Amino acid sequence: MSAAIDFAVRGDHITLDALLKVCGLVPSGGAAKAAIAAGEVLVDGVVEQRKTRKLRPGVEVRYAGECIRVIADPDAAPT
Repeated sequence: MSAAIDFAVRGDHITLDALLKVCGLVPSGGAAKAAIAAGEVLVDGVVEQRKTRKLRPGVEVRYAGECIRVIADPDAAPT
């Protein structure tokens, strides 16, 4: 497994399928949804099959040997 990817989420959340796509782990949204439906994606160590699960800072996603940590955008204005 390679080093973890820190993804700074802008706003409140990002959906699981969008995260996989924007991090370049899948070539398309359809591929992300297929991987999630197949049970290949873990969120905080548990298989997640909700394609549009809202991910907020503090969660960890694992897919295809990669680990993505969702963190708060340090440049975002406080709410």
